[in-house]
Amino acid sequence: MTTPSGTGRDPEHEQPIPIVIDGTLDLHHFSPKDFPDLIPDYLEQCRLQGIYEVRLIHGKGKGVLRRTVHHLLQRLPQVRSFRLADETGGSWGATLVLLEKLPENEP
Repeated sequence: MTTPSGTGRDPEHEQPIPIVIDGTLDLHHFSPKDFPDLIPDYLEQCRLQGIYEVRLIHGKGKGVLRRTVHHLLQRLPQVRSFRLADETGGSWGATLVLLEKLPENEP
């Protein structure tokens, strides 16, 4: 699961692993049981850094991870929309997420 410091847990060794907040998150490095905390936390960190288009890599496989990710994204208020990536972005092995922008602070 992510923390504000940008770390996660390696599911095989339970060691912290760094998470770079750059708009792309490869979910293969995490246990699906961590997705309910990991994905919203990562998306919020992206928003805080001004990243509003995010790519979540879940792989093609049988589609179990994709369905899990999509089910979670449907429930998140900060998600404006999402769709499968095109051929240049990972095709059906990745989901592109468009996030709501943070409100501008008024003086």
